[in-house]
Amino acid sequence: MMSLCLTTDFVSGTGSPQPALQAIAQAGFTHVHWCHQWCTDFLYGPAEIAAIGLWLCEYHLAVNDVHGSAGLEKNWGSPREYERQAGIELVQNRIDFARALESDVVIMHLPVEPAAEPERTFFWNRLRRSLDALHSYAKTRGVRLALENMARDNFPTLRRVLAEYPPDYIGLCYDCGHGHIAGSGLTQLEECKDRLLATHLHDNDGAKDLHWPPFTGTVDWPRLARIIAASAYTKPCLSIESTMQNVADKDQGAFVRQVYQAGQRFARMVADHRAAATRG
Repeated sequence: MMSLCLTTDFVSGTGSPQPALQAIAQAGFTHVHWCHQWCTDFLYGPAEIAAIGLWLCEYHLAVNDVHGSAGLEKNWGSPREYERQAGIELVQNRIDFARALESDVVIMHLPVEPAAEPERTFFWNRLRRSLDALHSYAKTRGVRLALENMARDNFPTLRRVLAEYPPDYIGLCYDCGHGHIAGSGLTQLEECKDRLLATHLHDNDGAKDLHWPPFTGTVDWPRLARIIAASAYTKPCLSIESTMQNVADKDQGAFVRQVYQAGQRFARMVADHRAAATRG
């Protein structure tokens, strides 16, 4: 059965990650989805990477994937050229961070594509310049980018990027909570499953991005398991992005154990579908 990882920001995405890593390991997880500083301009330096590496070793954890940051003022999609270039440096920092911690996937949010011209043309020109600038940087470090679907449906943008860039550079991160809110996420995933590179597993009520544990909302988990089992997803670990912000019980240990048990249930579903396909 597949291993499980939990997002490091299940309580907070800033400050020392050490308490979160300890709790994640104690619950039985073997991997983490690195999500600290996912929406800031923070740059990881050698001292921070070294400390994180020691904690990972102490708790016998590995990094499954890293959530990169589009940044606030360092933004790879910014119309301000200096901000765009600084944003590229921020993504490069996350690529270097991933490589240093032996991860091979950095997950990114795309900027929102404008609906009208000429802004739409300017958007694509900027985005291509950023993606082109990062291509060789990522490839030489053995890291791929996984672009995430959002609650405000961005699959048209994602499909266009996936069509223009090769799978050894760019794939899809499917966020099932976002897809559930958008309404057509699983149908869209079905059409792009050959590019699935990362998962963000969590639940909600179909209206708000609540990041509940799996099986506590209304996401269609059986259908998602079937699609993942038939997809190009090859990592031995499923990444869960549930957090405590919108749950009533604030007992961190109980929360992490609940998420782990739900993750095991979903991993068994994926494994069963894969086994059935092999037999059939």
